[in-house]
Amino acid sequence: MDQNQSHYQNRHGKRTGPAPHDQPFTPGEPAVLPAVSVVMPVRDEERHLADSVARVLEQEYPGGFELILAVGPSRDRTEAIARELAAADRRITVVPNPSGQIASAMNAAVKAARHSIITRIDGHALLPVGYLGTAVQTLLETGAADVGGVMAAEGVTPFQQAVAWAMTSPAGMGAAANHTGGQAGPADTVYLGVYRREAIEQVGGYDETMLIAEDWELNYRIRAAGHLIWFTPDLRVTYRPRASLPALARQHFRYGRWRRVVARRYPETVNPRYLAAPAVTALNTAGLALGIVGLIGLGLETAGPVPYLALGLAVPVVYLAGVSGVALAFAGDLPPGARARVPVVLAAMHMSWGAGFLTSPRRLAKRRP
Repeated sequence: MDQNQSHYQNRHGKRTGPAPHDQPFTPGEPAVLPAVSVVMPVRDEERHLADSVARVLEQEYPGGFELILAVGPSRDRTEAIARELAAADRRITVVPNPSGQIASAMNAAVKAARHSIITRIDGHALLPVGYLGTAVQTLLETGAADVGGVMAAEGVTPFQQAVAWAMTSPAGMGAAANHTGGQAGPADTVYLGVYRREAIEQVGGYDETMLIAEDWELNYRIRAAGHLIWFTPDLRVTYRPRASLPALARQHFRYGRWRRVVARRYPETVNPRYLAAPAVTALNTAGLALGIVGLIGLGLETAGPVPYLALGLAVPVVYLAGVSGVALAFAGDLPPGARARVPVVLAAMHMSWGAGFLTSPRRLAKRRP
C-alpha cells in the first residue's frame, strides 16, 4: 500500500459491503460488464433530484448497479426527497455529507460503495439511455482509469439557451472537448467520470480542500500516476445552465478562483487558454478606469494629458463589439431572444472568471495535510 492509499484509508476508513470485483488496468477485456456504483453528491437539489434519480434507475445495464446519494445540508427538501426515493427502491443508499462540499461527498460515497466501477453523476444531470453500458464498455476496451464525455448544456429559457450556446462554444468555455465535443481519445479531464475505483484509492481519493475543480485535480493526480483519462463523444449528459445573470456570474467567479488554485499547485498545466479571460478582464478594467478619469478631466476642462485618458474606453468598447460580433456570426441558430443575450452572457462568463482568477487568495492553494 502506497502513501496515498494509506492516507485515504486512514481518513475515510475501509470500504463497506462486499469486496469489489478486480478490474485490472489492461485493454481488450471480455465484454462481461461489472456491477457499478453510481454516486451522486446532492445539495439544494429539490427541483431536479427526482428526475435525475429516475434517469439513473431507468438504465438497462446488465451488470447491475447501485445508487448512492451523498446528501449535504440543504435549504430545501433535498434530504427528505432522497430518503423517500431510497425507501421506494432498495438500489438507493443515502449517506450524510456534513460539509456539503462535493469532494467530501464523493469520498463518503466511494467509501460506502460496493463495486469496482464508480460513476459520478450530478444532482441536476440527466443520463441518456444506455449511458452506463457505453461508459463501462469504453472503460474496459481502452484500459482507461476514467472515461467521460460531453457536458451537453441545454437551456429552457432564452437566457439559459444563450448560456448553453456559450458553454458549448470555444468563444465561451474554450476548446475543451468535454464542453465542445470532438474525437475520442486521451484527455486531461472529462465531464463527470466513470472511474476504476482502484485508481481513485491509489491516489488518495478526492482532495477535500478543493471546493471547485475537484474532478480536474483528481484526474491530474491519476494521470501523474501513469493512468489514462479517456474522452468519448458517445457520452452526452444533459446539463441545465444557470437561470439568471447573477447566478452565472457567481458560478464563473468561483471557477476562475479555483482554476488559479490549480495553476499555483500545478504551474506546468497553465496554458494561454486559461490566461485569456484574466488578461481580458485586466485590460477592460484598466481601460474603463482610465477612461472614467479621462472623462472627468474633460468635464473639468483639465489641462494636460488627463483628458486623453478617455481613449481608454476604447478597450471595453472594442471588447463588447467583439462579443457582439461573435453572436451575430456564430449564434445564428438560436432564437432571436436567446441570440440577443449572448453578448451579455459571454461578457459575464469572461469577466467573472477572470476576476475570480485574478483575486484568488494564495491561502486557497494550501494542500491538505
